Amino acid sequence: MSHHPRRPLLLAALTTALLGSALAGGSAGAGQSGDLDINGARIHYVSQGSGTPMLLLHGYPLSGELFSRNRDALAAAGYRVITIDHRGYGRSTAPAGAPGSLETYAQDALAVMDRLGVQRAIIGGMSMGGPIAFEMYRHAPGRFLGLILIDTIANPASIVEQNLWKGMAQKASTYGPQSLAPELLKDMLTGETRTRRPADAAFLTNIVKQASVAADVAGANVLATRPDSIPTLKTITVPTLIIEGLEDTVYPPEFSLKMAQNIAGSKLVVIPGAAHAAIFEKADAANRAILDWARTVR
Repeated sequence: MSHHPRRPLLLAALTTALLGSALAGGSAGAGQSGDLDINGARIHYVSQGSGTPMLLLHGYPLSGELFSRNRDALAAAGYRVITIDHRGYGRSTAPAGAPGSLETYAQDALAVMDRLGVQRAIIGGMSMGGPIAFEMYRHAPGRFLGLILIDTIANPASIVEQNLWKGMAQKASTYGPQSLAPELLKDMLTGETRTRRPADAAFLTNIVKQASVAADVAGANVLATRPDSIPTLKTITVPTLIIEGLEDTVYPPEFSLKMAQNIAGSKLVVIPGAAHAAIFEKADAANRAILDWARTVR
């Protein structure tokens, strides 16, 4: 019997490699990220874990990193968590002539599902991600296993809100994307979090800075001109979870209550001590709510 002195070394190297993969999220299915050429744009995505697919769509003017505190916990519980940066946000880029519209954001997200081999998914949208999810549902309800609505709204924008978004677009155009951070952070996080956890505010500020001016203008226009999705609510037949920060001042709990009343069999979870970015600010509570609900999704 011949001895192979190198075999223990190879085994050790292999063990180290596998362990490294597990630590990087491999235990819940390998994590991967990349860029996809879709509809003329370059869309950045992160896919983590394996199991039931869960696609999460960020709000304005953020990126998929909004869900950085959710991916690990959800992936570890047996879900394949996919986050994308909408065109022009985060690490995604958009062609000059097509910075983004509600239709394009929805088509981009469906195309990412196609490219990643995901036929059906639990699809969640935070803030602007909500109207995008509604648009996806109107076009392709068969792609939904379930729906998660996070600090979002089905109503069209009021006159006051329309002008708020026009102001955001104007400010981004005049002073750059980073100028929106102070305007938005006061609503994204509670005063307590901004004061006691300045790193949270810095993290979200950094994401806001990554958007392009064109994307900031396009997204503001999408929010200002979004259609009335109240009629859509009555057509939703998949399991639906609504997550709301109790202290959300952008789309307060009343709007989530209205969505819950209009979507048959939906579940509403209100998270205390959280503002508009409840999914990030109170990630543990949000993860618990998602996992408790997701067990019922078949």
